[in-house]
Amino acid sequence: MSRSALVTGASKGIGLGIATRLAAQGYGLTVTARDAERLEMVAEDLRAAGAPDVVVAAGDMADEEFAVRLAAAHGEHYGAMRALILNAGVGTSGAIADFPMRRFDKTVAVNLRTPFTLLQASLPLLHAAVKADPAGGAKVIALSSMTGVFAEGGLAVYGATKAALISIVETLNAEESGNGISATAVAPGYVDTDMSAWTHDVISPESMIKVDDIVEVVDGLLRLSARSVISKVVVNRAGTSGYSA
Repeated sequence: MSRSALVTGASKGIGLGIATRLAAQGYGLTVTARDAERLEMVAEDLRAAGAPDVVVAAGDMADEEFAVRLAAAHGEHYGAMRALILNAGVGTSGAIADFPMRRFDKTVAVNLRTPFTLLQASLPLLHAAVKADPAGGAKVIALSSMTGVFAEGGLAVYGATKAALISIVETLNAEESGNGISATAVAPGYVDTDMSAWTHDVISPESMIKVDDIVEVVDGLLRLSARSVISKVVVNRAGTSGYSA
């Protein structure tokens, strides 16, 4: 398989949008989410959209051992990984004063620890893709958040994990971009997905960023040659100051 990608959180929202775009471009895909039944239906749609092959791996992105198995499954099937899309995440809100530590641990696991583990496990496959196509290289796209760039009340833990994700991306570029692997953290304000539904009483879905806009950004990043590195893209909601989600 000349081009393949692994997409986490691929059953809906931004992850599904990205996976569908890559399918249309002929990527072989590995897709993961928690709901196995829904994921199988998504895989059928991705094949219909143009993906020559789709590996389905349902599991919990709070489980770092699952992340290791996920990378291994992709490697066994494709032998290389042109793109790693770290999209899965959990949104949590709450003031620092009384934020439950159990929820803290879950947020860190899903948004940071397991993506880091998956990145580690995927590096040999990303290197294999660089070897096959040195000019194009291999790409890592991590879905961060505006709250990882600018602090927002009530989102301390979520924002901290997203800020850490940006830091990991920047460090990966320092370590690996010279070897053909580059990474970008995409940090949008509120996107019109299920994860943002909790704030509809304050921010209407019509005013939120469209999923397709984020897909366009990711598509453009994946088209860059190995010579270019963009560590962070911040996408603001129209009508905001640019310093809040």
